[in-house]
Amino acid sequence: MKAHVYRRDHINTDEIIPARYLNMDREADLAKHAMEDIDKDFVHKVESGDVIVAGENFGCGSSREHAVWALRGAGITAVIADSFARIFYRNCINNGFLAIECKGIGKSIENGAEIAIDLKAGRLTDLSNAKAYDFTPFPEFAQNILDAGGLLPCLKVKL
Repeated sequence: MKAHVYRRDHINTDEIIPARYLNMDREADLAKHAMEDIDKDFVHKVESGDVIVAGENFGCGSSREHAVWALRGAGITAVIADSFARIFYRNCINNGFLAIECKGIGKSIENGAEIAIDLKAGRLTDLSNAKAYDFTPFPEFAQNILDAGGLLPCLKVKL
């Protein structure tokens, strides 16, 4: 998976998917506008399975699941950031989308680096230089939600 690095803190949900597109609810439609106010070429560069790497407080601002849907629709598999806004983080988990907190990552990974993620071990490896970074693995309840594809599919299995 290739890293799309944004060396900024506080990337907000309106930058992930601008409010002018919130009248859409299909991931494919939202994906066409993902990150466009930060990087107009984002949707042309991203490939299925890629990741976003960013600094502190990724996903701050308005609470909207559209931000997760837009990124997932664009082919992003995970966002790896120094930290996340709590509501965005929980929206990711509830939608079965990876949001990995890894302190210092926003300044460590280079744009275009190939990344490998070992969720169980809590280890991210930059394959371009073999550097490894540790993160706290997801707690069991969150991993169960992610494995099921989101909170609703997880609840359907339990009920």
